Amino acid sequence: MTKRTILELEILNDAKNDEKPISRRTKRRIKVDRLKEDRPVSRIEITILRRYPPRMVSNRKWTGRVAAACGRDESGVVGLVLWDEQIDWVATGDRVRIENGWCKRRMGERVISTGRSGKLTVLSE
Repeated sequence: MTKRTILELEILNDAKNDEKPISRRTKRRIKVDRLKEDRPVSRIEITILRRYPPRMVSNRKWTGRVAAACGRDESGVVGLVLWDEQIDWVATGDRVRIENGWCKRRMGERVISTGRSGKLTVLSE
């Protein structure tokens, strides 16, 4: 190949890469067994095994309903914290996706949540 042909190919490749919008980049799905405490959770999908009854919480950071749940994927089981309206959205057997959440360790077990900035999506029943 000539230098000109190589340069043309590089220009074409750069143009193709520029056409893809940044927002279309897919986040990598994390598996339950790969979760790390005190780390963000970019994206995880789990099936809800059980949702526990909600309770009221009131402290200096937040006031509202909170419920615990547990879910699993093919690699393991994890706890889930549901906030306010999320409690009404989620039922046993639902498949949910959590994006931009967090992972903590509570009473020796890993727990995930959307926190303030994350998103919970019910995928299917």
